[in-house]
Amino acid sequence: MRPEHPTWTPPPKSPDQPPADVRRILRLFRPYRGRLAVVGLLVGASSLVAVASPFLLREILDTAIPQGRTGLLSLLALGMIATAVMTGVFGVLQTLISTTVGQRVMHDLRTAVYAQLQRMPLAFFTRTRTGEVQSRIANDIGGMQATVTSTATSLVSNLTAVVATVVAMLALDWRLTAVSLLLLPVFVWISRRVGRERKRITTQRQKQMAAMAANVTESLSVSGILLGRTMGRADSLTRAFEDESDRLVDLEVRSSMAGRWRMAVIGIVMAAMPAFLYWAAGLAMGAGGAAISIGTLVAFVSLQQGLFRPAVSLLSTGVQMQTSLALFQRIFEYLDLRVDITEPAHPVRLDKIAGEVRLESVDFAYDAAQLRPTLDRVDVTVPAGGSLAVVGPTGSGKSTLGYLVPRLYDVTGGRVTLDGVDVRDLGFETLARAVGVVSQETYLFHASVADNLRFAKPDATDEEIEAAARAAHIHDHIASLPEGYDTLVGERGYRFSGGEKQRLAIARTILRDPPVLILDEATSALDTATEHAVQQAIDALSEGRTTITIAHRLSTVRDADQIVVLDAGRIAERGTHAELLAADGRYAALVRRDAGARTGTAGGSEPGEFVAAEIPGR
Repeated sequence: MRPEHPTWTPPPKSPDQPPADVRRILRLFRPYRGRLAVVGLLVGASSLVAVASPFLLREILDTAIPQGRTGLLSLLALGMIATAVMTGVFGVLQTLISTTVGQRVMHDLRTAVYAQLQRMPLAFFTRTRTGEVQSRIANDIGGMQATVTSTATSLVSNLTAVVATVVAMLALDWRLTAVSLLLLPVFVWISRRVGRERKRITTQRQKQMAAMAANVTESLSVSGILLGRTMGRADSLTRAFEDESDRLVDLEVRSSMAGRWRMAVIGIVMAAMPAFLYWAAGLAMGAGGAAISIGTLVAFVSLQQGLFRPAVSLLSTGVQMQTSLALFQRIFEYLDLRVDITEPAHPVRLDKIAGEVRLESVDFAYDAAQLRPTLDRVDVTVPAGGSLAVVGPTGSGKSTLGYLVPRLYDVTGGRVTLDGVDVRDLGFETLARAVGVVSQETYLFHASVADNLRFAKPDATDEEIEAAARAAHIHDHIASLPEGYDTLVGERGYRFSGGEKQRLAIARTILRDPPVLILDEATSALDTATEHAVQQAIDALSEGRTTITIAHRLSTVRDADQIVVLDAGRIAERGTHAELLAADGRYAALVRRDAGARTGTAGGSEPGEFVAAEIPGR
């Protein structure tokens, strides 16, 4: 028995999210381990070369200059210059490789998140703000740029430099080394405290950035601008955005200043260490202690100063890595979202699709907590090439029925079949090729007319595009535009009227040529004249295809082979237009009401007319 497919539900949100798994983060770099090995070799070589310079300096001060050995002095000076050149070359090479690796990792993350979102069910997008999704891809992954491009290399480089420098310092004088490292554990403890504080603030900051991005996406879209201006809410929307931005300013300042004074104290102490070392060495020699040569002392201070930069950088890197864990956690939250609608391991692929559609005892609920299902034990058969019309009040489950055929949702009981094969057993490519959808809300990209049509068939020729536009009765209008098929349609197609957008959507579907067609209230928002033009295009599109029409205006379904009337998710009546009128039941009441609405007379509800509660998701 086939297991039922639950609808998507958002994961529970915990106020204290667990830290991102460091091992999982490291796995992101696994495909590039060869390049990272080269970076490691360059880092090691650079660190070894860098610590050689103080030893050369000691020989200059203690041997070459006091003994007047100019040849040795020249060689040692050239050696110091060579170490500087080699360190610079190694640094450029490791930066190039590590930055390339980091950018590739960011590319992999962006692509993985986008691909994951493409697999998410429609329910996810009905419950998630578009700006929130955009913020995860843009702000969160963008915020990790420093971490994945330079932090890993910086960590290895600085750690290697610190170890090599400490070894060199011990070789010069263990007593001065002990004094220099006395406060190191305190510095590490301080940096860890600062890192935890910044991580907490970063999580709040990214959530605020997502909220602001969602605000911008909604209020500055074409629909948002129209609504704001017609409702006189432009000023209040501006104030709301100002408040969101002000909260972000506060979080940005707090993030930047978190632990700044404590890290500054570390920097001051480490910068003052040379003076302390000169003072300590002077006191030791004045008290009759073991003598330290000037060359050794200067070389040691040079090493100690060399230790300062990587040590502070290492502490800062630790802080930055803890901060980045919050960003990684937000990305992993999306990558770990459960994908309920998945392609079967061994999908059925239909080479030739006749187009017979069956709904067999179909149950469906958007949420397990619903008091009653949106669809309840629905049985419908649409023969190949036949037509079905689905009518009923708002919330009766009409659009939901249409969603189940292209598998935008999975049934929670029963099954939907195409040519006798459960749609859950079909490959996504087969299903997309088989079923075309034209909905009331036409979506067009901000691209040319030709590009919008080619979205259905990327390899379509100009002749095929024009033929599809002619069939949809939109070619003449496109040809009259100054740029013809190269005309930009504007944001969401706002350069075109509702009827023109619908005909472009129909042309796009004609170009794809699916054997099964779902028409989801494709003309319900149009005036009578425009509806007539669009209906002509729909008639051309429907010819020879299995057609399921979800209708609000009953004038568009009179010629359907079968009409189904839904009431609260159940089939209340079925038959042809003539049969249902003769039965004088709910369909006949709807027809009279529809006719009354068109003529402006009172079509009023009859005693037997039904009213259904509106279900989320239609």
